[in-house]
Amino acid sequence: MYRVIAATMLLAAPAGAETIVIHAGRVVTDAALPARGPSSIVVTDGRIVSIGAADMAVPAGARVVDLSTKTVMPGLIDAHVHLTQDSGLPWYATLRPKFSEPYAAATGLKNALITARAGFTTVRDAGGPILASLAMRDAVAEGSFPGPRILVAGTPLSISGGHADAVVGLAPELAEAINAAGQNPGVCDSPEACAVDVRKIAAKGVDVIKFMATGGVLDDGAIGLEQHFSDAEMKAIVTTAHGVGLKAMAHAHGARGIEAAVEAGVDSIEHGTYLDEKDAKLMKARGTYMVATLMAFEGLKLHIGKGFYTPNVEAKALETLKIVGRGLSIANKYGVNIALGTDAAVFPHGRNAEELNLMVTEGGMTPKAALIAATMGGARLLGVDKVTGTLEPGKFADLIAIDGDPQTDPKAVLSVSYVMTQGRTIPMK
Repeated sequence: MYRVIAATMLLAAPAGAETIVIHAGRVVTDAALPARGPSSIVVTDGRIVSIGAADMAVPAGARVVDLSTKTVMPGLIDAHVHLTQDSGLPWYATLRPKFSEPYAAATGLKNALITARAGFTTVRDAGGPILASLAMRDAVAEGSFPGPRILVAGTPLSISGGHADAVVGLAPELAEAINAAGQNPGVCDSPEACAVDVRKIAAKGVDVIKFMATGGVLDDGAIGLEQHFSDAEMKAIVTTAHGVGLKAMAHAHGARGIEAAVEAGVDSIEHGTYLDEKDAKLMKARGTYMVATLMAFEGLKLHIGKGFYTPNVEAKALETLKIVGRGLSIANKYGVNIALGTDAAVFPHGRNAEELNLMVTEGGMTPKAALIAATMGGARLLGVDKVTGTLEPGKFADLIAIDGDPQTDPKAVLSVSYVMTQGRTIPMK
């Protein structure tokens, strides 16, 4: 069993014994099943008690929510966001004094609300300042701030000079000073060192371990998008993560880096840009998930050719834009497990739901398959499928109201008008 999220947060529910009855015009209880017609959903203490007839008797004292002209469905799940960061900032902006961990936590709380309003009731934060990430997660979980259920990775692991090496692109003297002061966490260059770093990160209370199996697009490094960590280092990271009850997620673009991460036992491949048939067959056999983050390419398009990126970043971005969706298309063809992820922060937070349409138009998925990936696919990957991902008695009331039919039209999820996460209504203004 993986310790995906602390038990106290997983079981958290609103205080009191409030009962809410939601009258829905149409209900998608499970993205894989046909929708129901007019129905009433009864929620008590944050959990679904029943889903019955539209004209059912309302319990005494219950609060009624009229969504009788809407389609009610499970809340969306984004397996790859960066809430503590904002898009549109050049790489050097975060060197300014205000970009501290407290500031990152405040940014995260702001973006958590934006993301919830977009229809996402669960997200996995795929890397950020660890103390800020944990504070953000816990503040939302206890109800102090509105937002989705949040799982966090905290500090991602990187080789020296790799995608999460914070000193790449800095002046040598500054880089040396930062490293000497021990202010560049997560950089490891041997199986033993990486195993130690995993244990240290896990001890802080994160929900998943992330590592950079290959190079990245948005760092200023010039060592490419193929395999970075050695096979032995990846094996040490994944084995140690699993040993302390956590799943491991691998940022991976290049095909052979993807292959190495899957061979090491990683639970999900993030991005998978150059994924090939060999990778897909291996992922299918191992049960590895694909999280394609196609919205990240939309983020790249916002700044390409405008002097925003360094030459190294610009060159890598232009190459990846030539094959948007190819990796997802191959993964889908071979029946690989798929969960929706977006890389929010590369593009402005709140546009996450646009990923579903891209999964269809660029990734070759059907609207129904994309919706499954955006609900139960993500729930299974994140290990929260016992409490969310579908609407059924006993599960948390993680639900949204939209116009239209999301099982046939992937753009229907862009019309979110109501959001409830763990029985808490999200303020939409």
